[in-house]
Amino acid sequence: MKNIKYDIEHRLIQFSIDIIKLCQKTNKNFASEHLIKQIIRPSTSSALNYGEAQSAESTRDFQHKMKICLKELRETSVNLKIQKVIQNISDTLALERLIKENNELIAIFVSSIRTSKSKNNKV
Repeated sequence: MKNIKYDIEHRLIQFSIDIIKLCQKTNKNFASEHLIKQIIRPSTSSALNYGEAQSAESTRDFQHKMKICLKELRETSVNLKIQKVIQNISDTLALERLIKENNELIAIFVSSIRTSKSKNNKV
C-alpha cells in the first residue's frame, strides 16, 4: 500500500512545480503578472504548510494547518478559473489538468479535516 502522507506531499510539490511552469507560459502584461504572482504564492504555500502540518504539536494544531492548506488551495482554484476565463494561458490542456488536480487536492483536504475532527470528537 502506498504511503498516503508521501503521496499527498508529492502531489502538492508537483502541483506547485506545475503551476510555476504553467505561469512561465502566460502572456506578459500587467494583469498577467499580477495573477502569476497571486497564484504562485498560494499554490506553493499549500505544499509548505502541509509540511508544517506533519509536525503539528497537537490535533488542533494539525487541523489548523490543514485548514490553511485548504484555504490556499481554494485561492489557487479561483485564480485558475480567472486565468481560464480571460484566456491568459495558452496551454489549455495543462490548465485543465491543473484545475482537476486542484479540485482533487481540495477534496482530499476537506476529507482529511473532517476525519481528524470526527476522531478528535470521539476522544
